[in-house]
Amino acid sequence: MDLYYKDIEKTVLEIMPKECEVTKVEPEGLNVVIYLKNVRAFYGSDQLIKHVAGAIKKKVLIRADPGVLMGMEQAVLKIKSILPPEVEVTSVRFVPEFSEVHIEAVKPGLVIGKGGTVLKEIMLQTNWAPVVLRTPTMASSTIEGIRKGFVVEAADRKKLLSQVGKHICQPMPKSDWLRVSFLGGFREVGRSCMLVQTAHSKILVDCGVNPVTGEPTKAYPYLNTMGFSLDQLDAVVISHGHMDHQGFLPYLYEYGYEGPVYATPPTRDFMALLQQDYINVMKKSFGVDAPYTKKDIQKELRHIIPVDYGEVVDITPEVKMTLYNAGHILGSAMVHLHVGEGLHNLVYSGDIKFGFTRLFDPANISFPRVETLFVESTYGGWDDAMPARAESEMNLIKVIKETTDKKGCVLIPVFAVGRSQEILLVLEDYYKRNPDFNVPVYIDGMVLEASAIHTAYPEYLRDNLQKRILSNQSPFESPMIKLAKGEDKQTIVGSGEPAIILAPSGMLNGGPSYDYLKRMAHDEKNTLIFVGYQSALSLGSKLQKGMKEIPVVGEDGRTELLKINMRIETVEGFSGHSDRPQLMAFMKNVMPSPERVFTMHGDWNKTEDLAKGASMMLKRNVVAPLDMEALRLR
Repeated sequence: MDLYYKDIEKTVLEIMPKECEVTKVEPEGLNVVIYLKNVRAFYGSDQLIKHVAGAIKKKVLIRADPGVLMGMEQAVLKIKSILPPEVEVTSVRFVPEFSEVHIEAVKPGLVIGKGGTVLKEIMLQTNWAPVVLRTPTMASSTIEGIRKGFVVEAADRKKLLSQVGKHICQPMPKSDWLRVSFLGGFREVGRSCMLVQTAHSKILVDCGVNPVTGEPTKAYPYLNTMGFSLDQLDAVVISHGHMDHQGFLPYLYEYGYEGPVYATPPTRDFMALLQQDYINVMKKSFGVDAPYTKKDIQKELRHIIPVDYGEVVDITPEVKMTLYNAGHILGSAMVHLHVGEGLHNLVYSGDIKFGFTRLFDPANISFPRVETLFVESTYGGWDDAMPARAESEMNLIKVIKETTDKKGCVLIPVFAVGRSQEILLVLEDYYKRNPDFNVPVYIDGMVLEASAIHTAYPEYLRDNLQKRILSNQSPFESPMIKLAKGEDKQTIVGSGEPAIILAPSGMLNGGPSYDYLKRMAHDEKNTLIFVGYQSALSLGSKLQKGMKEIPVVGEDGRTELLKINMRIETVEGFSGHSDRPQLMAFMKNVMPSPERVFTMHGDWNKTEDLAKGASMMLKRNVVAPLDMEALRLR
């Protein structure tokens, strides 16, 4: 049985040797922190931390009492004398509230040392607990802002983590029922949101927006149907960084939520990047204000508690959570919730890719227990089978070459996070094998920033890509890639020379891709290539279906019709979502096999088609629920 936090303190004090001089034991978020005056005495025994962690069944952090910390200036000199010069330290920031020193380096492995020996030496010599951060190989203002914010707002974050830790360490209550409510993203794509509720816990899984509309009734989740106020939520879990899964989250902080958000570190960074952009897009594309402000985003970021794949963590006194690789975008996760002492286990897939990509390993299929599975259905229709990946890459290159041979320009609308990096890898591979092909690849909008974030987290990428980034051979910094500045758009497409342009938004719903479209659409030498999902409400979907004129606002503010003379192609096979065969294979291979399956995140007919197909394959009833329905699972 889990210990109450006062019992944890008592247990720790009974185990710890007196010479360690423990001054404080306190829960802090997902961890229990032990403050000592004599750190060296603690490290005299290699087994002591394992003994303590085993006794209290929590992750344990050791920190020095603030009164024995070395002065910061002296500590910087000491740290630099301990670290080898090839580490390439880019910043050292002290966080007194946590007795931590954050060391950012190009080669963080050398800061850690074999078996953590260098970290241990830093702590023994300075008493500051070192936290090692990887310097992105490309500058990232998002990461820099988040890391600086952690230091500046450390006092507020410390208070939050203390509250969360004490709440989690309560005695486990006994619930005899479990219910899920579908608040968005069921029989539709966009505004994904699901409430998981017991007699004692209320957890929101995802909280997205539909980014292709500004109409509140279609854009935002049905939070008003929860039946309680936002301040009663215990936790929010975010599966990944796309707006349709996290874009409404700052609204919760605008209207009363004060609790934690759990997500992987890359997801946190993408949330900061994309939510800021959403505020601008809403005003520019739809003429309305976003439902929150930058202040709400900053508040949200203070409340995010990062969790890595495979970590088993308590998020309420009765619910344990584990995140698993979903293969969709950087840091994307499937959410496994273990409720009570075996009451129920559910898996929420989020968006998954159970197939080959150049960026990630396929979605995880092995879980400790699964009674209920919620699975996405974006491409769940009967005929949603994508071509083999090699064929897709050949088709993409074929269309590009046909266009550039005529001195035309290629516009590829991409999601800044995910598809842009995947397409860059395909192009980089082709350029390496064909050095005579020297057409520049321009990236615009947030593609550069999103690519930089990828270089900060190579451990989330495929092994071969991880090795390239760690050896300073990042494909996102290839010589073929050029940065498009805002004032250069007309120059790029009007120079008479061929070019390839990757720009968000992926559905042409505002952003640089829309601006390029307006400049390129009239010229039949140019080509527009879709490589990702197009929502039914998006401009991209309308162009795919053959629309030849679109209304645009001219420079004089008047609406005029833009004729679409450019070639329009869709090259399937690059989506970060699984197609129908991959979804069926995923469900067939999930271990252990779930007792119940529900489909979600797909247009009305797709969720229904996948449910019918899965029912026949799994020989059990698979259901496609509707928004605003609720089900009792136990």
